Order: sequence, then structure tokens, then C-alpha cells
Amino acid sequence: MTQIPRSALLLGLAGLIPFLWGAITHLLPDLAMWSAATLGPRFTGPYVGLFYGAVILSFMSGVLWGFATRASGQIAATGYALSVVPALWAFFMTGGGPVSAALNLMAGFVGILGIDWLFWKQGLAPAWWMHLRVLLSAIVVLSLGVTAFL
Repeated sequence: MTQIPRSALLLGLAGLIPFLWGAITHLLPDLAMWSAATLGPRFTGPYVGLFYGAVILSFMSGVLWGFATRASGQIAATGYALSVVPALWAFFMTGGGPVSAALNLMAGFVGILGIDWLFWKQGLAPAWWMHLRVLLSAIVVLSLGVTAFL
């Protein structure tokens, strides 16, 4: 097993905070009221997780684009095309209310694992990439699941 670099792991885990905060404030009404009064409603409950989820899927498009630059020819062309899918998915699939947005973001985060795997398998992503992505994606999907199912 290839070890995830400490900085990548810590920054990845820190990036989970908005997802976890959204889930926790969705489940705990008193904390949600405090959060809305102190931080604002945009940083409370499903709103923070859904908005941040769209941002992170778009961010992942940029990461994947960077991996595609390490290839050439048809592999690069396919990589560039695949790299824009997460951002387009976030743009087109997060309307229609919090439940459908959460479900679509969950599908987006699960789906991007397939693209991650392809880049990793082609040697374009670091050896430790899938270990990090599976860990982070599982927590993201569970956090968004609170909005979708509870």
C-alpha cells in the first residue's frame, strides 16, 4: 500500500469540514439555529454541503485536467474530455431542490471515482491517489446522504 503524503491527507481531511458541518447541522436543530445566527444560513445544514459539493466537483475537474496534461495523443484528448465532466455535472445537476441536488452530487462523487481510477491506472495520478480519493469520497457521500435521506 502506498502511503498518502501527510500534507495531502491533512488538506483532504480538512476539505471534509464543510460536508461534515452541513450534515451535523442538518441533524442537530439547536446547532443549526446557532450556526444560522452566527455564521449565516448559507453555512448551515444542506446549503453548505450542497454548495461546497458543487465547488469541489468543479475543483476535481481542474485536478483531472492537470493529470491529462501528463499524457499525449488520444489518451490526453480523452483525459481532457473526461476532466470537464465533473464540473458540467455539478452545473447541470444541482438544481431542483436539496434532495435531488444531494442525490446528484452523491452520484457525481461516486462517478468521479471511475475517472480517478482511469487516470491512476494510466499512471497519470500518483500511486497513492486512489487510497485518498476513496476515503474522502466515502465521507462526502455519507455526509450528502444525510441531506438526501434524513
